[in-house]
Amino acid sequence: MMLDSVELDDQFEWVDEFEWDAVAQEQERSVSGALLIQEGVKLYGRPITLKSNGGVWTPLSVVRSLEVLRDIPNKVMALTLPDGRSFSVIFNRADGAALEAVPLERRVAPPDDWPYDVNLRLITVAPPAA
Repeated sequence: MMLDSVELDDQFEWVDEFEWDAVAQEQERSVSGALLIQEGVKLYGRPITLKSNGGVWTPLSVVRSLEVLRDIPNKVMALTLPDGRSFSVIFNRADGAALEAVPLERRVAPPDDWPYDVNLRLITVAPPAA
């Protein structure tokens, strides 16, 4: 799995993959009491939350690379999943921390290979103009 130039372990779990509905719907009542429904296909805005969930440990060196990406405003990145699907994404800062990293064991000055449990919050956006 790749996020921009950072290689991630293929065992990250996309925990909200099936919570997305590609169709937006608005409902309202007219003055006559009739139900008015409008639907349309959503173009972007699909959340992609990737979690370790105990299945993968990420070394501190990768966490630091993710920090660099996270700290660039409006950074559109390519996300390529292990099954070959790819999305243009940015960090989703509206639903909590965009990057969470917790060491498996506490250590004051961990080495670059120290393992972390990582969660990433991303959201799909339009691909950058060519």
